[in-house]
Amino acid sequence: MARWVTIRAMSEGPNDSVASLAERAYRELRRAIVRGEFEPGARLRVEDLSRRLAISSSPVREALNRLSEQGLVRLLENRGFRVAPLTAEGVSDLARVRQLVECEALRDAMTHGDDAWEAQAVAAGHALALAERRLGSVARALDDDWSQRHRAFHMSLYAACSSPLLRELADVLFDNAERYRRWAARHRPGPRRKHDEHQQLLGAVLARDSQKAVALLQKHIAGTEQAVAAALHGGTGHARQ
Repeated sequence: MARWVTIRAMSEGPNDSVASLAERAYRELRRAIVRGEFEPGARLRVEDLSRRLAISSSPVREALNRLSEQGLVRLLENRGFRVAPLTAEGVSDLARVRQLVECEALRDAMTHGDDAWEAQAVAAGHALALAERRLGSVARALDDDWSQRHRAFHMSLYAACSSPLLRELADVLFDNAERYRRWAARHRPGPRRKHDEHQQLLGAVLARDSQKAVALLQKHIAGTEQAVAAALHGGTGHARQ
């Protein structure tokens, strides 16, 4: 079992339903996997997770099945669950799908977004910029506050998208990418500077220049893919498990 950092043991209460327990297990496990608290390829034993979460095995198994549908966990026939590996092929495929889903979500949001949506995006962009100035040259992807603000910024851009399914897909894909980002931040020689990319993207969105905004987002996602691929090729090999 890989190291465990943030998941807190929480006992089941008499009024907890199986559905609520499964949701709790899902959120805690998803967060831990995205943060890299399990090594790529690590075995996820239901019994061990059940003890650590103080939740019975059925909700934990349901959470793992849900995570396998989202690409964060692999379900191996007759061999249980493992954390999904991190590979150059995987990040390339993820980037391709992110560009399809997130660019369409952004186009739609820019079509339907109102003043309140713009204000939310501006606030999220400002909060992200403050965190980036605070961190300076520190590897930002490993800072929890920056990661939360980074996620909030991107999700704010898609918030006005009229398709709930597109928004949900963007959310799941972003977490898959976050897992790669965190791994790469621990293994590449220097941090990637993304402040200008975020501010340029926000500027194009506020100008309602859909063509420019989508092109910037495509470039932004491709930049993540390139940085991760470089770290994978030059890394220690842990991600290839």
